[in-house]
Amino acid sequence: MNTKDSKVTEGGLNVTLTIRLLMHGKEVGSIIGKKGETVKKMREESGARINISEGSCPERIVTITGPTDAIFKAFSMIALKFEEDINASMTNSTVTSKPPVTLRLVVPASQCGSLIGKGGSKIKEIRESTGAQVQVAGDMLPNSTERAVTISGTPDAIIQCVKQICVVMLESPPKGATIPYRPKPASAPIIFAGGQVRADTILASAGNHTVLAQPQPAPAFTIQGQYAIPHPDVSPAHLTKLHQLAMQHPPFTPLGQTTPGFPGLDATTPTSSHELTIPNDLIGCIIGRQGSKINEIRQMSGAQIKIANATEGSGERQVTITGSPANISLAQYLINARLSSEVTGLGAL
Repeated sequence: MNTKDSKVTEGGLNVTLTIRLLMHGKEVGSIIGKKGETVKKMREESGARINISEGSCPERIVTITGPTDAIFKAFSMIALKFEEDINASMTNSTVTSKPPVTLRLVVPASQCGSLIGKGGSKIKEIRESTGAQVQVAGDMLPNSTERAVTISGTPDAIIQCVKQICVVMLESPPKGATIPYRPKPASAPIIFAGGQVRADTILASAGNHTVLAQPQPAPAFTIQGQYAIPHPDVSPAHLTKLHQLAMQHPPFTPLGQTTPGFPGLDATTPTSSHELTIPNDLIGCIIGRQGSKINEIRQMSGAQIKIANATEGSGERQVTITGSPANISLAQYLINARLSSEVTGLGAL
């Protein structure tokens, strides 16, 4: 959710926002309508830009951009259309209880804390004041730093809920770079004999496991034994690819898919542990202020990282990394990058 432009108008703050929704194919079909008539009508009547991601994916991203009032109008039309669909599906049904309208927002993980509030206070307040059910997913969506926020209720409750969520998003902008969630096609990449893979993917080695990653212009890291060595020309784009590499490992399963669609990867990838020793005088740059850096590394890598307490007479601290081989490689890479930027003073990350 990005603020692209803001100006004060009569009646308060009018802000241009971008909100992303995650929908299944059937829901998207309903929004598009015959020959695109429904989505055309929604665009014209709401004044919002409504874009739907391409591709034969089980899930699609619907992006709604515009001033806040246009966004709320678009949401209102989508929620009413979904309610229409529910009513239509119940005409010949024996089910007596009517299911609620459900929408899934895609929100940067860095904003979810503000949405939940201290001890869950904010999300509780939103639920109580709007009457909508709101759930924030505990895990990030595959290959991204975004989480799904599910809203259920009547169309009116959903609109009130979206309004409150927008306020929170505007008050707490995303921190750092956001890696957006992009749904994967239903068909898995084809691996040919000899380990060759279709042109739109590359193979990267993490430990003894081979995992799939998207194409990247240059290697961001090399594996030497058990260590991930940062490439000197590391850029945020490379970091994104590394993040994807780790997130493509089970148990990160895309929504609506029961098993990961990656041939050659066992769905029960074993977790392993790896230990590093870091000098006491450098441990601070890994931990960061109030643990901010170590939490960022945990979140990006998907690995568990424990730092042992300092022992008397020792100039080093033990760091234990636990997770899949890809998670461990990415965690090591991020730790090494922090160390190298501290030592060289480049501030790479």
